[in-house]
Amino acid sequence: MAKLLAITLIVIAIVSAIPILRHTWWMPEDISTHGHAIDEQMSETMAEAGISFLASQFLLALFIWQYARPRPGEKIKKFPGGAMGLVIAAFLLVGTEVLALGVFGMKAWANVYLAPPAADALPVQVQAGQFAFYFRYPGPDGTFGPLHPDQINEGNENFFGLDTAHDPDSKDDIVTAEMAIPVNREIHLLMHSKDVGHSFFVPQLRVQQDFVPGLDLSLHFTAAKTGRYEIVCTQLCGLGHYNMKAYLTVMSQAEFDDWLKKQAALQ
Repeated sequence: MAKLLAITLIVIAIVSAIPILRHTWWMPEDISTHGHAIDEQMSETMAEAGISFLASQFLLALFIWQYARPRPGEKIKKFPGGAMGLVIAAFLLVGTEVLALGVFGMKAWANVYLAPPAADALPVQVQAGQFAFYFRYPGPDGTFGPLHPDQINEGNENFFGLDTAHDPDSKDDIVTAEMAIPVNREIHLLMHSKDVGHSFFVPQLRVQQDFVPGLDLSLHFTAAKTGRYEIVCTQLCGLGHYNMKAYLTVMSQAEFDDWLKKQAALQ
């Protein structure tokens, strides 16, 4: 029975590694300028974790095969240093592994989360609320008007709480339920939640950022391919979470300018 268990462990470990090696459930096409570094980091992480996983399962199977049924009278062997030695070795091994992945991953994440956006990046404000996303673009003045949470009124479609009667900067702001951006231009997202925790996830952009109530968050990226992509919330935010999504359209600069003019006319 012990040898059968050892063989079963090895078979399960190998079979579970095959879909990962074949990239059976890999991420969709990368359309961002920073995504290749994240994909490389993901591949390196999966390779390192996969090798460690297979090695541990093979070692476990070897111990089961060798020592599960000791012969009568055979002296029980002990690992040098006892349990404490094993704990210290595991701590050092796992700690070194996590530290190495963190150091190597800095290059992949620094450009998105640590480096500031370019001065000419297009600002887009993103608001998440149960259970929808709304987007705000500055008008011709290039300045967002201030927010007044007490004036938020979804019945009047005042989703951001703008006071256009008293705030000149708010009068030309453009609010939409879908997001559009020009291709090959850096986008600077200014993100906030109006109620609970949400998330902004576009798999093709390799971008995922949680909304934290009470915090204004910043994220920047550049899309390198036109198309229409889904934005989803990946944080359980209530009964309507399953249906909380929006769409991102990446278009040429000329098409974006025309789209923005049409949206301005609808305000």
